[in-house]
Amino acid sequence: MMFDLNWVGQIPLLMAPAATDGNAPPAWVQILPLVILFVLMYFVLLRPQMKRQKETEKLIQSVKTGDRVLAAGGIYGTVANLKDGVVILKVADNVKIEVSRASITSVEKGSEEKPTS
Repeated sequence: MMFDLNWVGQIPLLMAPAATDGNAPPAWVQILPLVILFVLMYFVLLRPQMKRQKETEKLIQSVKTGDRVLAAGGIYGTVANLKDGVVILKVADNVKIEVSRASITSVEKGSEEKPTS
């Protein structure tokens, strides 16, 4: 049995594109599905996420002293003082904690402390 060593010279021919009859669609028709996919991803994923982020930033910036807020850890409190990136919450009588502004998830404007039953 004889082993042919001439196959090394034929590797470029194996990697060449297949011959066509000249009826291939234009390049823009082949790229169109990718463009449609990216546009769809923008409107389904990215745009709503950016809208939510802007609403959250607006909510955080609108916090004022006296508002009842919910922090990310599930802590309810009334805003006692505001600093640059920190909010001081009054969670009980003589109990104040500092939380990051970014941890505020919801705000009830101007609510008074609710008495415990």
